[in-house]
Order: sequence, then structure tokens, then C-alpha cells
Amino acid sequence: MANDTDHETGTEDTPLPPAIVFHSLAQAEAALAVAGELGLAVTLLSAPSAAGDVRPGWFRAVVGQARAAHPDADVTAVLDCGEFSGLALAALRDGVTLIRFSGDTADKIADIAGQYGARVISTRPEALDLARIERRGWDMVRACREWLEKDRNDR
Repeated sequence: MANDTDHETGTEDTPLPPAIVFHSLAQAEAALAVAGELGLAVTLLSAPSAAGDVRPGWFRAVVGQARAAHPDADVTAVLDCGEFSGLALAALRDGVTLIRFSGDTADKIADIAGQYGARVISTRPEALDLARIERRGWDMVRACREWLEKDRNDR
């Protein structure tokens, strides 16, 4: 089963797979279904600063359920902690292995993350936001397919 430690990712000089922002289990599953079907890696990315709203446990549970439903998908998962060191530390303590953090204490948070076997990125990657797709009434699966195929063709 793929997991978020499959890639050498999480540093600014190592790009992540194409990112898709999810806000629900259905959205995460749509992204992984398409990635698995296409045989492409994908990054499941939380909403900006979502660690304060959804908490690390919810994030890990949703990602875990989506992975279980699509075990062939090659996925990296990133919980966005914004600039809030407390959220970053809580995510690391809860077992999140890749976070985005942009606060003043980035070096300290990165050092602590390393002690947990986790990684930190500071730049939020360009991403397809599935909440916007759903609000417009567009097809999530089609949007994911177009996003991932566009990235493949751009490489």
C-alpha cells in the first residue's frame, strides 16, 4: 500500500506530486481513484491552515480511509498548519508525517519534525481545490483526471 513516506518529498528542492485539495472523504477518494486509474502519484493537500479547523486526527482518518478504498494509489498527504507552530507541533505529535508550516519558527519545527521522522514544507503547492469544483457543480472525477493528466503532459 502506498503511503506518505513513499516519496523523497517534503523539502523545498524536491517537488511533490501534483496536489489536490480535499475537504471530505468523498473528495479524497475521488482524487485517489483517478490517480490509481492513471497510475500517477498525487498529493492530497488540506485546505490552507486546516490543521486548526479539522485537526490532525480527522486528517489522518480521512486519508487513511481513502487509502484503504484505493490501495493502489500512490499518495503523499500534506496537512497545512499555516504559520501556527502549535498546530504544527500537534500534527507531528499525532503522527502526521508531512506538514506545511510557514511561521517564524520554521527551523525549529523542521528540527522537531525530523525527530518524529516527519518533514516540513513551507511553500503551498499549486493545487486543484475540489471544494471549488463541487460548488460550481462540476464533475470531481473529471476535474481530477484533467488536472493529473495536465501535470503529466507538462513534465
